[in-house]
Amino acid sequence: MRILVAGDWHSELHEEPVYRAFEKLGHEPFRFSWHQYFKADPARAGRARGIELFVRKFQNKFLVGPLIGRINRDLVATAGDIRPDLVFIYRGTHITAATLREIRRRCPGAVLVGYNNDDPFAQGHPGWLWRHFLSAIPGYDLMLAYRQSNLADFTRAGAKRVRLLRSWFIPERNHPVSLTPEDQARYGCDVVFVGHYEPDGRKELLEEVVRRGFRLRLFGHGYAWDPAIGRSPELRSQRPVRTVWGEEYNRALCGAKVALCFFSKLNRDTYTRRCFEIPATGTFMLSEYSEDAAMLFEEGAEAAYFRSGDELIQKLDRYVSDDALRQSVALAGLRRVIADGHDVVSRMQRVLEWSAEARSDAGA
Repeated sequence: MRILVAGDWHSELHEEPVYRAFEKLGHEPFRFSWHQYFKADPARAGRARGIELFVRKFQNKFLVGPLIGRINRDLVATAGDIRPDLVFIYRGTHITAATLREIRRRCPGAVLVGYNNDDPFAQGHPGWLWRHFLSAIPGYDLMLAYRQSNLADFTRAGAKRVRLLRSWFIPERNHPVSLTPEDQARYGCDVVFVGHYEPDGRKELLEEVVRRGFRLRLFGHGYAWDPAIGRSPELRSQRPVRTVWGEEYNRALCGAKVALCFFSKLNRDTYTRRCFEIPATGTFMLSEYSEDAAMLFEEGAEAAYFRSGDELIQKLDRYVSDDALRQSVALAGLRRVIADGHDVVSRMQRVLEWSAEARSDAGA
């Protein structure tokens, strides 16, 4: 099967694992990325380069201008050349409904699939961010929702068919490792949190973790974390907070006795990608509680959950000090995440099955 995977492609965490999973499943995937459209011409310098970069970033942020039109025309042309059986568009903020109609005209047998890991229906996002995406929803044959709440949202927005596609772990990137003494010095800790900052109380919980004497390491986007913790006596020593990617991310999780998991309130999350990545490393996961998350891993047996700051500290007191119990739960979590097929290849296999259903319905 020929599969066109389209998306921003600015990192190796999103579109690239999807592409490689289709390849591992024996299909022929093709890439279409648009992040490079917004880079300045390297031949330009000085003020001219600065102006060009500003204009390109403006178009990328507000999704207007000639570059958006070029992306859509090029995607149509690429699909016309490839003649894919399936088009998988990852977070199609830049892709218009007219583009989907033209792809369908040129490639009448292709199944058009849309996926978005963010919540385009949540309050708090700027309206311009999702206008192309929302208007294009009826044009897809299959919409894949990241969270349960979006299933009904997509249906109300006119989606023909909706399925729940949870995030995943990538076995090559998320796996148990033995750390060297140098790694232990860099990543060893009682508690680690790797993730972005939101003003949802996570900073205050991390401050309490430190006040209670636990050794904390914090990783994430410094541009948001550093201003937030600049005046925090407990957390300011974590500055500059830095991101960790690839094998370093894996080692940062493996270096901790306990890895914390918070849910994005902006996206109305009831689970997150780290719900799978943390257990896949063999690290003990202590996650914010939700009924959704508790269905994935049995509480107290495969992971632990907290419903309040007091419970967070109580669970840390229990599991940080009890190596045998903590390691037993972590091992059970590792077994569960593998047995239940939360890896990216298993996820894409489901996408292919759902796409076949959509194709069958279209031909009925």
